[in-house]
Amino acid sequence: MSENNALFTEHKWLIPSAAIGVLLLVIFYALGILGGSEKVEPGTTVEAGQPLPAGAQVYKVGSQLTSNTLSWQGTVRSRTVAKIAPKLNARILDVLVNPGDTVKKGAVIARLDDRDLRAAYNAAMAAHAAAAAQASQAGADEKRMVDLYQKQAATRQNYDAAMAQAKAARAMASQAASAAQQAKVMLGENVLYAPFDGVISERFKDPGDMAMPGDAVVLMLKPEDLRLEAAIASHCLEQVKLGMPVTVRFDAIHQSLDAKVDEIAPEVEPQTHTQMIKVKLPLLAGLQQGQYGWLELSCQAEQQALLIPKTAVLHYGQLQAVKVVDGRQVHTRHIRTGKQFGERIEVLSGLRDGESILADSGLME
Repeated sequence: MSENNALFTEHKWLIPSAAIGVLLLVIFYALGILGGSEKVEPGTTVEAGQPLPAGAQVYKVGSQLTSNTLSWQGTVRSRTVAKIAPKLNARILDVLVNPGDTVKKGAVIARLDDRDLRAAYNAAMAAHAAAAAQASQAGADEKRMVDLYQKQAATRQNYDAAMAQAKAARAMASQAASAAQQAKVMLGENVLYAPFDGVISERFKDPGDMAMPGDAVVLMLKPEDLRLEAAIASHCLEQVKLGMPVTVRFDAIHQSLDAKVDEIAPEVEPQTHTQMIKVKLPLLAGLQQGQYGWLELSCQAEQQALLIPKTAVLHYGQLQAVKVVDGRQVHTRHIRTGKQFGERIEVLSGLRDGESILADSGLME
């Protein structure tokens, strides 16, 4: 019985030992210790070289001094923006514009229900007419009393009372006239007009909605007066001055352009330690309110980097590669890239100083 147990124990340990041995062989083979003397250089795809295309432009990789530019995301906004809102509570009868409409200064934006305003105006006019009549009667009484007093046919007390009554009547008439004028002005507020030439950006109300003071019906802006607003780290502000030229990039329209710093916010945002920079933009086709852009600033010291043309980079899904030139042969090598500097891009790994690549890898696709 003990002999059988010994055999069982021996076989029990043989199985894990064999599995460990097989695993070690697999690891040694993967590392190149077994199965061959050649090792693959990291980043290089093992494949047969392809011949160098005729007329292909070769680019020699070299370390270059870069400005270490940082990109800060911002939003395009119009400098001139107006919220068109009523000055009173009223029901909206009609909204004559929609987002995207171009309007001229003085164009009708919306009309409000003016029945309450018209009733108030009529009441104010009636009150004014009554006060004017009373002032006229009091003026006539005042004139007669002056004549009687001069003839010593009226007492001083009656004279003073007539004078005071006439003065009060004239004051009431003047107050009623002011109220009527105010009612007339408010009656004109039932129509909302465009304050300048521009474009309707947003519409917040529809016919039947209740309009209230300060509650915008539409948002209007000037599309030709645009700025890029970006929040940048406060430590970069030492190099930013009003009027200084900067570079802005818009990936949506594939454009980079020169602009100028137009405004620097005076305060630092306490949560993010950033400050708002506003950059005046030139007229550019396709640029619109709300688009994203990038403000490029050099906030750090210059540094050395490997830069290659963007046209040299091939994209395989999330992977990037270049065509490395070795003599008259071309091999594919995977790389990892970093920042972009105009038409060049930084290589973080996969290439060495002095190597040669195809300047346009599209020739080999």
